Amino acid sequence: MTTLRMASDLAAVMVPIGYVGAALAVIFAIVAAVAIVRGSGGLAGGAVGLWIVGALMSFAASFAREWTPLIVACAALVAMLIVGSVVRAIVNAAGVERADRTVEELPKAVPASKTPVTATSKVALTKTGPATATIAVVR
Repeated sequence: MTTLRMASDLAAVMVPIGYVGAALAVIFAIVAAVAIVRGSGGLAGGAVGLWIVGALMSFAASFAREWTPLIVACAALVAMLIVGSVVRAIVNAAGVERADRTVEELPKAVPASKTPVTATSKVALTKTGPATATIAVVR
């Protein structure tokens, strides 16, 4: 009877952790979709990496044979990757570009200083001994 009681207590803790993990995984999947739409590969990779953490947390609910959080987390990533890719393709086909800064907004170049360049001589290094030790070659 003790093991059933312990399993019940663990399930009472693991199932909420699974649902929290699924919620985090859904949030990170949405961030990945937005990053794909914006064309930011680094942000998309980071969001998917954090989605993995959320999916692993949602896997904790499977201890109580509750698979809904894991299914929701995986479905959210698949759906958001598809939505992000489709929207990105539509944006690319429409020719809509991100608004970059204009030339007037860019910082001005700083003129180089007018100091004369002086020639410096390199100090010659003298060898006092062998630079490397001998290495035995074994065949």
